[in-house]
Order: sequence, then C-alpha cells, then structure tokens
Amino acid sequence: MLATYRTIEKNGVVEIEIKKSRFLCFLQRVKTEEEARDFIQTIKKEHWKANHNCSAFIIGPDAMILRSSDDGEPSGTAGVPMLEVLKQNELVDVVAVVTRYFGGIKLGAGGLIRAYSTSVSEALKEIGIVEVKPQQELFITIDYSSVGKLQHFLEAKGYPVKETQFLSDVTFCIMIDEHDPLQEEVTELLNGQALFELGEYSYAEIKLK
Repeated sequence: MLATYRTIEKNGVVEIEIKKSRFLCFLQRVKTEEEARDFIQTIKKEHWKANHNCSAFIIGPDAMILRSSDDGEPSGTAGVPMLEVLKQNELVDVVAVVTRYFGGIKLGAGGLIRAYSTSVSEALKEIGIVEVKPQQELFITIDYSSVGKLQHFLEAKGYPVKETQFLSDVTFCIMIDEHDPLQEEVTELLNGQALFELGEYSYAEIKLK
C-alpha cells in the first residue's frame, strides 16, 4: 500500500521584508537529495549578489533525509529554524531556500532565527500545503435503470466520478480511500444489482486549510 504524506501544493516564491532586509523564500517539490541540491545551486546562481542563500530540505518516507545550511549566517540561526518549520508542518519531498539581501540593520541571533523561520512559515501560508494520499479505482457496473439513483447517491456523498462508460451497461469509475465503505453502501442502495471491480492505485492531493 502506498503511504500518505504532506508536501507543498505547488512551487513558488514569497518575499517579506524585516528591518530593511529582503527575505525571499523559494519552495520546490523534490524527490531526491540530488534534485534538492541542484535547486539550491540554481537559486545561488540566480541570486549570486545576495548576502546569503540558506536552505533546508526533507525527503522520503518517514523524512529519511534532512539537511540544512546557514550559508554564512551565524551557526544555527537560519538553516535549522527553516528545517524546524518544515518538520512542524510534517512536510516531505520539499526544499526551501531563503535568499537574504541585507538591508543594513543587524538582527542578532534571535532576530535571525525569527526572520528565517517566519520567511518559510509565510511562504507555506501563501503557497499552500496538500495531503497526498493513495486511492484506488473502483469500477461499478449497473444497468441503465439505476443510473439516476447511483448518480444522486454519489453526488450526495461527495464522490467525484473519474470516468463513465456507456455500453450495454453503465460503468462508473470512482476513486476511493482504503477501507472505504462505498462498495457495501452501493450494494445496499441497489439491492445487490451492481458489479464491482478494483483497479489501479494512484495519488490524490487534498488541500489542507
């Protein structure tokens, strides 16, 4: 069975200003450490005039790979706080790079920790987080006389129909979670007048508030 996990909804960048310093937080989905490091290098090349390009990433099931870099900021004031925000949000397969353009006012160790963690937190709020969960295809085959009843039931229950095939009978393809009671409910609804077949697994993304 595939695993459920959380990651960012999409790639993006969010900028904030703290005491005249600009902080740009880049968030990117990645699947390997190599992808994460390549992305970090890309940002460093694009923003080579910046004072710092600090980074953090978490990759793999159970967050197997965790890395962070202060990139010249005092030790523990940038990369680790960024990593903590990713961990607190239970995210994986994501890399964060915070690019800082110094504005002339020193923030101190505590100020830097707050600035870098806030930069990632604000970016996550704007870019969004999704729960990625495995679902399986369920094919429901019925006769034409039951179509309206089943459609009304699926709409009321909030099941989106992935595909409908009209042949001698009608077959609906529905994506269901593990242990979903839909098959039993449809059997009861249609007095056993339905055939079921399980199909392939795939991932569905559900946006979290």
